[in-house]
Amino acid sequence: MFTRLRALFCLLLVVTFSAYPASAASGFREMTIPGTESDHPLHLSLWYPTGADTETTQLGETPAFVGLPVIRDADPAPGPHPLVILSHGYGGSWRNLAWLASELVDRGYVVAAPDHPGTTTFDMAPADTVTLWKRPTDISRAIDAVLGDITLTGPIAANRIAAIGHSLGGWTVVELAGGRFDAEGVMTDCFAQFGAIYCKIFAALGVGRDPAATAALGADLSDSRLGAIVTLDLGPGRGFTPQSLAAVQIPVLVLSAGEDIDPQTAQRAGIAATNKDSYYLAGHLPFATTQFTLVAGALHFSFMQLCKPGAAALIEEEAPGESIVCRDGAGADRQSIHRQVSDMTLAFLARALAAK
Repeated sequence: MFTRLRALFCLLLVVTFSAYPASAASGFREMTIPGTESDHPLHLSLWYPTGADTETTQLGETPAFVGLPVIRDADPAPGPHPLVILSHGYGGSWRNLAWLASELVDRGYVVAAPDHPGTTTFDMAPADTVTLWKRPTDISRAIDAVLGDITLTGPIAANRIAAIGHSLGGWTVVELAGGRFDAEGVMTDCFAQFGAIYCKIFAALGVGRDPAATAALGADLSDSRLGAIVTLDLGPGRGFTPQSLAAVQIPVLVLSAGEDIDPQTAQRAGIAATNKDSYYLAGHLPFATTQFTLVAGALHFSFMQLCKPGAAALIEEEAPGESIVCRDGAGADRQSIHRQVSDMTLAFLARALAAK
């Protein structure tokens, strides 16, 4: 799926200027965290509150997708600000949750979103794809970068940090909260436990490939600086050990697609679209600190950016089978779904990250 979709995004990626009022815009900048002997260079997108009133850029606007106004490299507003890190899904990018970043900045948050090498739209290099355990490390490196340089986004409230992830990004933030992934276990009779599509994805990600990778995936990848996490239709959730989920000590909001994509469509698109993972997660996390909601009308890709009218037909023409990214539940409206998700997320974070 994502080979064709990546080509589509490359084809449609344009940036235009907008006449949106400055009050509707976030500050925005991009940077690259240098690589090391053990870690790859990491592209990082940053949104932050600003008092600037200069010309805005319509970020992420394409013939298929709706963009949002930002002011590039604007001076940050005074802080300290709470920080949220966003983690995209397999084959996605920082653009997928830019709509949520804008909502968060409107409430005073700074938002950072890395592009995970090996599983991002413009970098699916196999050597990085199979190092799945580096995804949580990417988030920790993003936190380091933002805390280490207040000129980027303004001062950060270091005791008010959260992470939000969609799909494989949801898996990533659960790892950061203390979940332990049993790579050996999921590959034992994988087809019976997960089905053919998931097993194919696991193989692409290098799950079960060798003992060293299995050990790396099962290690403690948590980051104690996180005060809360939010998962958006995560996967694969069922690979986490029940014991590790029961031991998670921070609040978790589990938001799941209210509807599964039908199996035939999922098979054609090569995705594992099921809310079983969210049910599993919510069922094993501590009851007192976990909130679980099925988002009515949402399918797996409803958590991504808004599609323009006619976008599905355009995408289908360029990449047959990929118009699924613009599909929502019957009669559902993605903008309304986003409003539900945003409202629940903001309310949850306000409670979970309440200033001490």
